[in-house]
Formats: sequence, structure tokens, C-alpha cells
Amino acid sequence: MGKKVLVTGGAGFIGSHIVDRLLNRSDMEKLIIVDNFWTGLKQNLTHIKDQRMHLETCDVENFQTSEKFDEIIHLASPASPPWYMREPVRTIKANLVGALNLIEMIQPGGRISFASTSEVYGDPLITPQPESYRGQVDCTGPRSSYDESKRCTESLLFEMRRTAGIDLRIVRLFNVYGPRTRPDDGRAVSNFLSQALTTGELTVYGDGLQSRSWGYVDDIVDALERYFWLDQIDYPGPLNVGNDREISVLDVAKFIADIVPGASIKMCPPIPQDPTNRRPDLTLCRQILPGWEAKISYEEGVRRTLEWFRDTLMSGASSDAPDPVRLAG
Repeated sequence: MGKKVLVTGGAGFIGSHIVDRLLNRSDMEKLIIVDNFWTGLKQNLTHIKDQRMHLETCDVENFQTSEKFDEIIHLASPASPPWYMREPVRTIKANLVGALNLIEMIQPGGRISFASTSEVYGDPLITPQPESYRGQVDCTGPRSSYDESKRCTESLLFEMRRTAGIDLRIVRLFNVYGPRTRPDDGRAVSNFLSQALTTGELTVYGDGLQSRSWGYVDDIVDALERYFWLDQIDYPGPLNVGNDREISVLDVAKFIADIVPGASIKMCPPIPQDPTNRRPDLTLCRQILPGWEAKISYEEGVRRTLEWFRDTLMSGASSDAPDPVRLAG
């Protein structure tokens, strides 16, 4: 009998790529996707005709079923500050209350995989950031609904592993970009591309020297596929996954302005508590996933994403969004 798998946030940017990979599996009998389309997009799944996939339109914290699942992959959460800062309670519910709900649905011996974030490191005092670094997080700051709900969900799941023996995989993702990002997502690469193709004015906040490590989605999902189900791994996490090439926000804006005719850069006042740097220490990742690397350069990844944005930006994919420019990285 094949496995039953549940994915929350499966219509989202990363989630829809995960769904594509899951449907390549021959050992899976049924795939349930739970998504409320808060930040996910229905068109991210319209190409799928596989009868094993079933979509439930619901908040993850309210989803109910009598079924038990062999694997649960919990991705449901906004990842962009304009979205989670607008609705902090909803963000906390998606991560933490969602996880509390999901742990009741796992088969004995089943696995829960959770997408945490590099934001748990806050505005780091060391670089690169290893998994052992406890971070520099403001638990009452404007980004805390996301940072702290991810950290608390990590804690919940590790305690469930200790007390109930669940099989666990926790990954900490660093800045991911690529096709299927919402044009109004608000994070730097998608923001710059949207602006370049519409107003032509790229807004950079502060001095633009805040740095990030930009991981193209195909590379990142390669790692998630191996870590969540493909490789035989006995390591619960947390595991940093990302590109360890660190590039400033201003340099990304300059590159996009160079490849989109007529685009220019506008410098704007800084955003409160925008982290100064973000770079993963991938030592552990390279041990757990031997041979994996983020192979696609940000230059190539941005060009691919630009072509996708050109094809989809005006298709009406996004609506009712917060101000997409309130973010530098």
C-alpha cells in the first residue's frame, strides 16, 4: 500500500515546486494539499493532472480529517515581511497552531518535515551562521511574529520527537527566489523584477549594503527533496539550506537595472530592523547531503526569473496585497 502525504502551503512558491517533486514518487498513493491561498496561487498547481493529488482549501490550523499520514510537510506561512507584518496573529497561527494541529494527524512512526527560516538567527553577530548559533532576535520587534513562531514551532517539534518519538526533519531556509514567486511578494529579487518591468524604478532601502545569500528555487528544492524523503537520513535538523555566496541588496538591484532597459535605482530611508547580513554555514548541509551545492549563480537565476516574470506579471496573479516595496531583503 502506498504512502499518504500531506503538504501544507502546497500552492505557494516553494510548496508548489515540492508538490511537483512529490508526484514523481512511485511509492505515494495519495497527496493532500492544504492551502488557504493567502499567499499561495491556484495557478501554481493548474498544470497538475495527477489523480493522486487532492486540494483542500482551508487554514492549516483549522484543517480536519480522519486520515493519518505517513509524511507531513509543513510549509504554510507567509515568508515576506509585508505579508506577515500586516497579519501577525494569522502568521503565528499558520506556523505554531498549524503544527499543533498536524501532529495529531501523523501515523505512528510517521515523519513531519518543517520549513523554518534563517530569520531565527535575527540580525546575526557572526557570519556565516551555523545551526549552533542561537541568534540575535528581537522577540518583541516588528518581525517577531514570523521569527518567533518559526523558533517556537522548531521547539514544539523537537519536544514531540523527544517525548513521542516522531520522525523529524527541520530545515532553515535562506533567501530563496525564482519562478512562481508572487509579483507582489515584496522580497528583494521579486520586488526589483516587478518594479523593473512596471515603473522602472527599483527601490533600495537604507544604503543597500545589507547582504543576503540568494538561493535559486531549483537548487533549494533539490536539497529539500533529498532531505525530506529521498535520501536515507537519520538527522532531525535543524539544517541550513541556501546559497553561501553573499551579495548585497544594492548589487542585486544594479544587476537587474543593467539587464532591464530603462530601469533605475531609487534610494529610500532604511526599514526598521532589516538584518544587516545573512549567510549560511553549510558545513553540516554538505555532510548530510553529500554532493549537493547551490549550482545556479544569482546572475543566471535572476535572468531565468526575469523571463518568468515577463510572461506572468500582467496575468492577474496577485491581488489584495500589502505595499510590495516595504522590504529590502
